[in-house]
Amino acid sequence: MDIASLLGLVLGLVMTIYGIVSTGASIQSYIDPPSIIITIGGSLSALLTSMKLPDVINALKNGIKLAVNEPKNSDPKEVITQILDMANVARKEGLLALEETANGIDDEFLKKGVMLVVDGTEADLVRAILENDMGSMVARHQTIIGFFDFWAAQCPAWGMIGTLIGLINMLKDLQDASSIGPNMATALITTFYGSLIANWICQPIEQKLKVNSDAEVQTKTLMVEGLLSIQAGENPRVIEEKLKTFLAPSERNSVGTEQEGGEA
Repeated sequence: MDIASLLGLVLGLVMTIYGIVSTGASIQSYIDPPSIIITIGGSLSALLTSMKLPDVINALKNGIKLAVNEPKNSDPKEVITQILDMANVARKEGLLALEETANGIDDEFLKKGVMLVVDGTEADLVRAILENDMGSMVARHQTIIGFFDFWAAQCPAWGMIGTLIGLINMLKDLQDASSIGPNMATALITTFYGSLIANWICQPIEQKLKVNSDAEVQTKTLMVEGLLSIQAGENPRVIEEKLKTFLAPSERNSVGTEQEGGEA
């Protein structure tokens, strides 16, 4: 689990509650069912109008879970080490020996690539198959990211609609001046709800999903380059230097033969 995402969501809620109670206001005064219905219901209605129902359900069900969970194979250093181990096996025993290694690989993408190499598939076709797989993955990610991006835009808009509804109802009856303040506060609550949902949930989750998606694409690109290098029969040392270019300079000495030699 990504502690930063979970901590951020909890901290945002705590800070909002603190901001309310520190001024002497009560939480109850910020709870208004009609405003909740207008803001959340209205924004969801816009999402349903603009997207397919299965995409909306999938985004609602998996979006937050994907944001707070660490992506699989998120550490490129571990992937590089795994590929270098396979490169040494292939160099000593041949590509067919990787079939047994593939049985112990948990990542389906990497496992597929290894089996394509073992089966003797041409390098261009291996790259095309794996890159198509990555493209489909990115498309799925973009659907969920687009959901939260659109929701982040709709929540403040529907909050403003709720505020306008409240103001219209208030301006229809101005005979009682003492009711203007409370009615104005109620009208503004929908804007508060819209801004809170957009800035506390939707935009942060959207950004985290983008970061996780980019990291997963980079890791899978690393896998593709490593597998094609193994298939081409490149020296494991050359493969190591090639794959280290995917890492930040400060991390490159912590993986590969240099690290192994240091430990020895």
